[in-house]
Amino acid sequence: MSSYEARFKVWRGDVRGGGLEDFAVEVNDGEVVLDIIHRLQATQAPDLAVRWNCKAGKCGSCSAEINGRPRLLCMTRMSVFERDETITVTPLRAFPVIRDLVTDVGFNYAKARQVPAFVPPEGVGPGEYRMMQEDVDRSQEFRKCIECFLCQDTCHVVRDHEENKQAFAGPRFLMRVAELDMHPLDAAEESGLDRKRAAQDEHGLGYCNITKCCTEVCPEGIRITDNALIPLKERAVDRKYDPLVWLGNRIRRRT
Repeated sequence: MSSYEARFKVWRGDVRGGGLEDFAVEVNDGEVVLDIIHRLQATQAPDLAVRWNCKAGKCGSCSAEINGRPRLLCMTRMSVFERDETITVTPLRAFPVIRDLVTDVGFNYAKARQVPAFVPPEGVGPGEYRMMQEDVDRSQEFRKCIECFLCQDTCHVVRDHEENKQAFAGPRFLMRVAELDMHPLDAAEESGLDRKRAAQDEHGLGYCNITKCCTEVCPEGIRITDNALIPLKERAVDRKYDPLVWLGNRIRRRT
């Protein structure tokens, strides 16, 4: 097994401030960036804080920015970098730093609680739900989300404009709204909940300008923009501005 010495710059600090610290560390064949961070903890920086859990790309815990790009530390192989390249590891920029590479992602859990859950259809009990396979396949893609929040971090609406966080749920949770809105058994409208209107008025769908940056960083390969956000925008616009839809809604309400 061959090895070499790599140059790393790792952000160290806390809510009060910090900066990049230089390290030279051994790298072995087949290792990922998280392996190197663990080696730094073991040999040079025992107090370096990093969040991780599964080391298999399924828990979403080890999100960080590597050379400025949001990535999972455990899924970024050292082989993708040149051996003489200096690798910079910094915390997610869109969220407040707690310490070193650990950020406070509580914003995302607050947004998750604002999305109303699936509404079961009346008169259909547990185990009695029936759906067409194509409807199952359509929403199954979105359920691959591992809550790494890389899409939230890279979305410039959140990343570059702190003032937008109050009104904007971000791509991960707009995707959740889209999933529920396209679910054939969701009885939200029957219960008085208009998910399309809520997406626009409460979750900030209009802030999204479909740059596809969220799709580009998704480690699960979910086509967030093409399959969730754009169709949701189209349905929301139809509901709000299409005169035939408006007339049909008025007639149904009058009936």
